[in-house]
Amino acid sequence: MRRDLHFATPIYHFDIKDKSLNTQLEKDIITWMNQDQGVSRTNVKGWHSTTDMHTKPEFARLVNALHQAQDKIYVEEHLDSEPFLGNMWANVNPPGGYNRAHLHPNCSWSGVYYVKTPKNCGELKIKDPRTGAEMVSPKMKEMKNSNDVLPERLWREVNYTPSAGRCIMFPSWLIHCVEPNESNDIRISVSFNFLQKTMFV
Repeated sequence: MRRDLHFATPIYHFDIKDKSLNTQLEKDIITWMNQDQGVSRTNVKGWHSTTDMHTKPEFARLVNALHQAQDKIYVEEHLDSEPFLGNMWANVNPPGGYNRAHLHPNCSWSGVYYVKTPKNCGELKIKDPRTGAEMVSPKMKEMKNSNDVLPERLWREVNYTPSAGRCIMFPSWLIHCVEPNESNDIRISVSFNFLQKTMFV
């Protein structure tokens, strides 16, 4: 018997080991938040900066790291032309803060970089993008003990636990949300959208 597994959805993640980057990012983002009321998007009880973060010189180190990662993704995904960073913004979620389910239209690749992540500060949840699969919900075998694991190819949603220094990139059409911050501290992240230059030629 042969089994083909098509239509996979790639989600990339990598870690930036330079801890001094997050120390500086946290300082600069908090300063920015204290000077600017921000904007309202998917954020609930949290602060969302304006989306021009990538143009500010103090964030150039992170911008460069994101570009390097996106260049590698272009090679892996056989993409033509080159990526450019369309927008980028900071998120600060206090206890109870979260982000509603959404996607990023008119973009190519989206992502998040984690700056400050206390325990239980809210996982990133990504949903199965196959809308047709919502029509049927077959009963799955019961997981009777800790050794029983449902294969990843059968998951209908996936949660990523935030970790300071980690970046996650995914296609912009994936529906995702951020669960409530259940810690006693703030959660700081940076979100962004890459576009493909050939989309605008």
